[in-house]
Amino acid sequence: MEDEPKKGLMLYGRDVSQIPCFRNSFLYGIGGGVGIGLLTFLATSRTKLSTHVGFGSFFCGTLSYWAWCRYQWSVRRFEYAQLEKAMRQQALYEGTEIEKQLDLKSA
Repeated sequence: MEDEPKKGLMLYGRDVSQIPCFRNSFLYGIGGGVGIGLLTFLATSRTKLSTHVGFGSFFCGTLSYWAWCRYQWSVRRFEYAQLEKAMRQQALYEGTEIEKQLDLKSA
């Protein structure tokens, strides 16, 4: 039997399981929306208000966490690219006169 590749949820032709921060953003948004909606209902006993507050907090929480997570992901990706470039240069200059000059400058 062949192992078929696992298909995830497709949204606009893109597998959402491959999008960084997508899963965590929705999990935190759903958890926060349900929690805040429930607390609003317990405090006011108004069903319509609590559903509106719950959905609003889900929406704002999801977008806020998405923006923060994607920013952090972009920063890490940029730092990894810089590190990769530095490692390639180090490998290129290893054992040459340029490496000795760089070592003297950094010391």
